[in-house]
Amino acid sequence: MARTPVEFRLNGAEKAVFVEGGANLLDVLRRGLGDMTPKYGCGQGTCGTCTVLVDGRPQLACLTLAETVAGREVRTVAGLPDGAELHPLQDAFMENFAAQCGYCTPGMLMAAAALLERRPDPSREEVVEAISGNICRCTGYEPIIAAILDAAQRRRRRAS
Repeated sequence: MARTPVEFRLNGAEKAVFVEGGANLLDVLRRGLGDMTPKYGCGQGTCGTCTVLVDGRPQLACLTLAETVAGREVRTVAGLPDGAELHPLQDAFMENFAAQCGYCTPGMLMAAAALLERRPDPSREEVVEAISGNICRCTGYEPIIAAILDAAQRRRRRAS
């Protein structure tokens, strides 16, 4: 099978990989580049655990052809922290007990990060809508929603 060269930025770093035709972004990130933060869940685009940001927009890595990210910016949970300092979402998830088993957490964090980038002061309804494509079987969603709203507040305080 033919392999195609793909160059893109992953969490701010230039990457170049050869991908098999039809390879999905999730496999390239995990197996090809060793970024294990996006999780494999359903493999069908229904659970959201593989959510990454492509040019700032949430995308399901299991359904995204790797070839389509050529020349683009891909961001995973590994790209959220600023050096040793956690992203406000990561702090808020820990402090609000928003991660129980943790399997949905990477997708939830990325969906929430995209929301907070475009809406620094989201309403509860906007948070619910932003994470609606992500399934969590442990928390009942309330701690996740609270954590995202808390992170928004933390970001506003940091900006002031």
